[in-house]
Amino acid sequence: MKKTLSLSILLSAGLVIMLPKASLSQKISKPNVIYIYADDLGFGDLSSYGAQQIETPNLDKLAKSGTRFTNAHSSSATCTPSRFALMTGTYPWRQDGTGVLPGDAKLIVPTDKITLPKVFKNAGYTTAIVGKWHMGLGNQVKKDWNAAIKPGPNDVGFDYSFIFPATADRVPTVFLENGQVMAAEASDPILVDYDKKVGNDPTGKEHPELLKMQSSPGQGHNQTIVNGIGRIGYMSGGKRARWVDEEVSTTFLHKAQDFISQHQDKPFFLYFCLTEPHVPRMPATQFKGKSKLGYRGDAILQLDWTVGQIQQQLQLLGLDKNTIVIFSSDNGPVLDDGYVDGAVAQQNGHQAAGPLRGGKYSIFEGGTRVPFIVSGQGVAQGKVSDALISQIDLLATSAQLVGVNLRPGEAKDSEPLLKALTGQENKGRASMVQHAYTLAIVKDNWKYIAPSKGTPYMKLTDTETGNLPEDQLYDLKNDIGEKNNVADRYPEKVAELKQLLEAERKK
Repeated sequence: MKKTLSLSILLSAGLVIMLPKASLSQKISKPNVIYIYADDLGFGDLSSYGAQQIETPNLDKLAKSGTRFTNAHSSSATCTPSRFALMTGTYPWRQDGTGVLPGDAKLIVPTDKITLPKVFKNAGYTTAIVGKWHMGLGNQVKKDWNAAIKPGPNDVGFDYSFIFPATADRVPTVFLENGQVMAAEASDPILVDYDKKVGNDPTGKEHPELLKMQSSPGQGHNQTIVNGIGRIGYMSGGKRARWVDEEVSTTFLHKAQDFISQHQDKPFFLYFCLTEPHVPRMPATQFKGKSKLGYRGDAILQLDWTVGQIQQQLQLLGLDKNTIVIFSSDNGPVLDDGYVDGAVAQQNGHQAAGPLRGGKYSIFEGGTRVPFIVSGQGVAQGKVSDALISQIDLLATSAQLVGVNLRPGEAKDSEPLLKALTGQENKGRASMVQHAYTLAIVKDNWKYIAPSKGTPYMKLTDTETGNLPEDQLYDLKNDIGEKNNVADRYPEKVAELKQLLEAERKK
């Protein structure tokens, strides 16, 4: 007879860690872990974080059973750099080429250094990624999409991978399982190009009448049409391999559930990367129109339902009490990010970033302060924590959890914060660097934003970037909305934080 172990569930504003059912031989020191990572979900998008116009009962339940964090952050205000930081424990601005990648980019994660999945592999875990990747594939941009593509997720620590290459709005719109495009046919080879058109597929620019979702002007989502939606980039071939947007989310869910079921008797680590509510937002039919907030709201409902399906599976398998779940998001929210989908016209008072200023692409708090939930045995239940933590810390904290020693210099920016992440103490990081088109640093609720020559406002996405040519200082304890720049009033604090940021740059 198998014995069910109870272990912590860690949820990080878009990340979930789950633990499998344990046999008598499985040690409590090796809980199963699931990171659930949402895409472009804002601080104010969940009802447990104060949303009034939308209800997310499954994530609310997760928060009630664990610890909900109010000062947790992605490393960056866009997806590729945040994912790179999560995977490597290193600030992305330390490495060139970690900006938002096209769909044909080469791999940016080092294959010869420690990574998050390698931490678990070193502890005897079976590891998997299911969902969005967006950190490049192969050793070069030009690649043969009709053969096995390496290196990729399997070469940086994942035993199993089922992904799409970049984002849902970028070609190629295909699934890859362990580096091989699913349903590829030699007679219909896939070609991808981000500079010039390939093949004869219609584009959104040439044939807007073929679109079931119109592209927003000036944002580039009007190239090759797949499933009635214009994409960024050009693609030809692979007709049988191309996904249907309405089925992407459930496809990922089923693959994640299969992995959990197949590995329930031994320690596993699952990195489950959801696509919601990233564009193009084309949820399954059962969710369309349900939120009354346009397709973005519908996508959030689909996200919440997906998390609920994972929770239900864990309960049915007897894994819920010995699984750590972490849920979080890769960056803050954006409404119009390439498509006319009702997100702007049907807000109905919903504030995706809650009380925060800015959002995706912004150095203001709305860019990186995201939902973050951790739940499970050993995690404080029903607690709200204001500990300062970053997703970059999940690597060192996971090593601490499973008893893996990191070598000096490995994951240099990641801090072991197990007690903070389990809600056992409120002390998190002493300071943290935030990254958008400039850098900021936070310490003791004071935030300094370095001067930048970038645009202060992105008209196409309606985003305040936070870029200004002068020093900015905000008292986050009393001004979470960053409305008042007090740099002139506190020159000593500006000097202190500026020096601290410069020291971080030189590490």
